[in-house]
Amino acid sequence: MRILIDECLPKRCAKLILGHHVSTVPLAGWAGKKNGELLRLMEANGYDVFITADQNTQYQQNLKNRRIAVIVPALPMLHMDHITPLVPKLHKALEVIQPGAFVVIREE
Repeated sequence: MRILIDECLPKRCAKLILGHHVSTVPLAGWAGKKNGELLRLMEANGYDVFITADQNTQYQQNLKNRRIAVIVPALPMLHMDHITPLVPKLHKALEVIQPGAFVVIREE
């Protein structure tokens, strides 16, 4: 699975996702692009999942009929100490996610 991590998340997040091809928005050369354009670029370049902390994405973007899915870790702060505990749930979401899905993962 090809995964793109938004530039709003620490780039170290990419190292937490094992068994997939993971890149970041800056590494892909798309820094500064708005989410709608990012989603189009992702589809055109064969990405499957976008991981972003922007919880408004589900209201701003229509994922119906899209070939990609979006995962949003619900975080109190964009810090690795808050992200790391969500990694097991992120991996579980990646196992079952389907194109067009929008999934929020949070600590219980």
